[in-house]
Amino acid sequence: MEDRSVTGAGARPAPALRQYVESYVGFDLRGLPAGVHCGPPGRALTVVISLSDDPLGVAAGVDDGSPVTRFGSVAGGLMCRSVAIHHDGRHRGVLVALTPLGARALYGMPAAELARRLVPLDELLGALAVELSDRLRAARTWAARFAVLDELLLRAVVRGSQGDHGHGVRPEVAQAWRLLVAARGGVQVGALAGELGWSRRYLTERFRGELGLSPKTFARVLRFAHAHELAVVGDPLPWGEVAAVSGYADQAHLVREWREFTGRSPTAWRRGEVLLGAG
Repeated sequence: MEDRSVTGAGARPAPALRQYVESYVGFDLRGLPAGVHCGPPGRALTVVISLSDDPLGVAAGVDDGSPVTRFGSVAGGLMCRSVAIHHDGRHRGVLVALTPLGARALYGMPAAELARRLVPLDELLGALAVELSDRLRAARTWAARFAVLDELLLRAVVRGSQGDHGHGVRPEVAQAWRLLVAARGGVQVGALAGELGWSRRYLTERFRGELGLSPKTFARVLRFAHAHELAVVGDPLPWGEVAAVSGYADQAHLVREWREFTGRSPTAWRRGEVLLGAG
């Protein structure tokens, strides 16, 4: 009988990449029950590169009838709801988390063009995506795979810097993103605009034009992401405490937001999430 396990490794990218790429996570699922993993919205754009023979089955929503699309490698923008990752209890791959700055640097487009979307990675990186997948599959250790990511993503940044799109995120928008992330969404948009010397409307327009979400919506995503982090630890807090610590008015507020972002109540999410506690 196959062991039931979730193993893997994580790493930070090379220093030259860190303003564009937050992290690398390698994962190896074995012997788990087949199910649907809710990939929650968060502060980063994501790339998932499959190292298994079978492609990833991903839908843009959970329990809402969204069609399942098969991807060998998939890139996503900022999301307002969880994506559904269908698996048979076995899968191996690498997840790369990009900052909004990374969209321009790596793909040559603002993050807004990918918001709420899932796109095959080769549509964005071309032949480089194919080379990336091939070399990741050929590597035999997580450290070697992360070194491949460093090499090829740095190449993409250099290639992008030679184009005419530049790295043109407005400094004020980048600062607004950093302040929202640092506060886990716990900052008023009006106060944020005042600190930047912009009107609330102008900040909202510029922020949405670059990231694809308004500052208010992104703050809600960040608050949910904080609650989600608290909910997936080995000995999670009761839901009422999760709500209080992550900045919700009360548990009912948390439940409403959780349902909007995952398609499930917190209780149904925990009951259906087969990867919880599998490590």
